[in-house]
Amino acid sequence: MFSRAWIQLAVILIPVALLFNVPALLVVSAFLLTVVPVAWWWGRRSLDGVAYERILGERRAFPGETVDLTLHLTNGKLLPLGWLSAEDRWSMALPLVDGSLFPSATGQMGTFRSAFAVRGFERITRRYQMRCTRRGFYPLGPVELRSGDIWGLFSQTTAKGDLDWLIVYPQVLPLEALGFPPKEPFGEVKATWRILEDPSRAVGIRDHQPEDSFRHIHWKATARRQDLQVKVYEPTTSQHLVIFVNVATFARHWEGTRPLLLEQVLAVAASTASHGVQDRYLVGLMANGSIPHSDQSIKVLPSRRPDQLVHVLEALAAVTSFTTSSIEKLLLAESPRLPWGATLVVVTGVVTEDLLSALVRLHDVGRRVVLISLEDEPSVPYTLPPGSLIYHLPARDLPFDESLMGEPEEWAPEVAPPLYLVRHRR
Repeated sequence: MFSRAWIQLAVILIPVALLFNVPALLVVSAFLLTVVPVAWWWGRRSLDGVAYERILGERRAFPGETVDLTLHLTNGKLLPLGWLSAEDRWSMALPLVDGSLFPSATGQMGTFRSAFAVRGFERITRRYQMRCTRRGFYPLGPVELRSGDIWGLFSQTTAKGDLDWLIVYPQVLPLEALGFPPKEPFGEVKATWRILEDPSRAVGIRDHQPEDSFRHIHWKATARRQDLQVKVYEPTTSQHLVIFVNVATFARHWEGTRPLLLEQVLAVAASTASHGVQDRYLVGLMANGSIPHSDQSIKVLPSRRPDQLVHVLEALAAVTSFTTSSIEKLLLAESPRLPWGATLVVVTGVVTEDLLSALVRLHDVGRRVVLISLEDEPSVPYTLPPGSLIYHLPARDLPFDESLMGEPEEWAPEVAPPLYLVRHRR
């Protein structure tokens, strides 16, 4: 609003005021020559040395939990700030317990607005709590800071692009609550031949043989029988459990998606992975979906490292509805790269004949396959060879808290437009 013309006008008004004896013009000239330059300089320097910092109490959470959010605003200079406004941005899926987010034009991102008055070299701390209402991989930021002089004549705006990330996992429930048998839900885990012996699984004792190691001697049984006895261990091998997740919720993935069914599929996959880690499987994950801003399938190789479940849950939290390929193509392409004794678990919301054919092929070559279907009613007969496990868990009967899967209006199927509209769109 102000420019050099105002200064020139003030210089002209001084002789006019003296000539015609108009004190009001002198006051206006004095204001323009003193207050305006000071206000301009104050506005230009208002955001120098200002720091805005977010601190999350947790970087990972489950739906329904609250996460502490601490905001620090620091003025690192002597010049005070009579007013400062901050507009921070994050998803509407992370509302504040005490506070409000203003929705953006798209309705997915929200803006949190706060105002401060900061003295020189002062630091202000404010604490809030965010509710995690839905699975996802959420960035917090950037923030836009705006401040100026104390009279509000000049202002300065800057954007700080530092992002903080909050990961909200899918729901995880015990497999028994989903309808799985409590013991060995993915088939027999004992090996038919002895490759490795697990020293934590002793099943009996026997007489000592010359080739036996002294580490395996059962000294109490030896003293009782007056003859060397050794422990007999259960013959086991390292068990691999690879979960294949089908993010397509229609028989033809290009027809659209059903968000609620997709969330339920991911929750079952997360529950399966959690159970596998507890049972000391080497758990891996494959999905024909992708993370945001990517077109590559999600792959987490089988491992037993302590943070393996964290990696699997993070991958499931980032899954979008974008389908990179059909689940049967992913199965046939990735199975040759997996250990031969691995158990392949397919979690899907829709079963097609092509998927059943791929499972039959894998079974015929000696693979152990498990199908977990969330269809309400089977679209095709589930016909797999003997020895394959099939679990039919209708999505409508699953014990999930649907309030933790987003708002009900977001559950409506997202149907793709007809093909002829896509072909002719410019």
